[in-house]
Amino acid sequence: MSRAFWINGAFALADPLRQGQARLDTPEKIGFGALKTDHYLIREMTRPFAAVLGILVLLFAGYSLANILSDAVNGLLPVGAIAALAGLKLLISLEVLIPISLFIAVVAAFGRLQADGEINAMLALGMGPRQLLRPALALALALAVCVTCLSVFARPWAYTASHRITRHAAAMLNVNAMEAGTFYASQDGAQVVFLGSRAGPHTGAQNVFIAKRDGAQLQVITANYASPAVPGPDGQRSVHLSGAHVYQFDHGHPAQDQSLSAAGLNLDPDGKVAATGGYSPVAASTVHLLAAKDPADIAERQWRFSTGLSTILLALLGAILSRGRPRQSRYAQFGPAILAYSGYYLLCTSARTWVQHGMLGSLPGLWLAPAILVIAMGLIWYAPAIRRALRTAAPAAQHPLPISAPPLNWQPAGSHDAA
Repeated sequence: MSRAFWINGAFALADPLRQGQARLDTPEKIGFGALKTDHYLIREMTRPFAAVLGILVLLFAGYSLANILSDAVNGLLPVGAIAALAGLKLLISLEVLIPISLFIAVVAAFGRLQADGEINAMLALGMGPRQLLRPALALALALAVCVTCLSVFARPWAYTASHRITRHAAAMLNVNAMEAGTFYASQDGAQVVFLGSRAGPHTGAQNVFIAKRDGAQLQVITANYASPAVPGPDGQRSVHLSGAHVYQFDHGHPAQDQSLSAAGLNLDPDGKVAATGGYSPVAASTVHLLAAKDPADIAERQWRFSTGLSTILLALLGAILSRGRPRQSRYAQFGPAILAYSGYYLLCTSARTWVQHGMLGSLPGLWLAPAILVIAMGLIWYAPAIRRALRTAAPAAQHPLPISAPPLNWQPAGSHDAA
């Protein structure tokens, strides 16, 4: 279906109308044509949606990998956890990437149709503005279901898994990748490692300093030489320290402080895996959040259920903003569209923060942002009708009807009147 198809179809429809033909097709043919039009519009929106979503996924994945790789290079994160954390962060981000990809796709698709004159041809074929919005709404509903499932089910699972990996990494330091002259601390601060000199990764190190904290107890280990970490038959890693000195300090009972010197000592670099972390609303199940009363839980609950609604509203907003003058550039509405999305996203995140800190009640809560967007879309949609009404009322106010003069009492003229 090209521009020529729609224009030829418009003229073919207009000719019988000029000849006075009352009915052109049967209802079955009309419905089949509308169905084909819906499929055509959905296809025009699906192509840019897939392209934009792919680009955004690649950009976000690259940004996440850059941050994770920096921790892995510095020895703060095991290499095996990189792919898992990157995948979990990408899964969490889809609830935001899908709505903005759909929004940009709708603006791009309707902008192209407007620039190529296909929108005018569709209107000439008898389609109204609401019929043009129907395919965008159908695609938005399907994606809204996916986004809602991601927010309600996948989001808490991904956060729980990422927190578990992070806690495990907090007790594990990639000692084989450490460089000399740098203090390496675990993410919870329970372990600190310093290597005085080292030839390179996966080699032995000299003048080693290790500090471990467990509650009120502090263990400090110094060694002349440390061999690389080697996994044993059971998978447990160990580092052999030569010329080691161990100091055990107990802040609650100074009399129990101990010191030990050993020619050789095997040390577990992974230490004790961190215990289960505290409660986090983002990792809580949706069932738990439904009955929660804490402001942070309310904010998280409203965010999860608002993502699907935002997907639908952004698709409709993109279709409304793409309306323009015939033959204008297909990219003319991208500037206002991006500003509108930025304003809406900023309003959503601000409302979520206000609810989380108790500055805004659960009602309207986070729903304040979608409500404002609905009002703004209504004003944009009915703006042409409002302008026409104002133009019609303006001339009447500037040129009021003349006030009728009192009726004249006509009488025959006398002789003196004639003179």
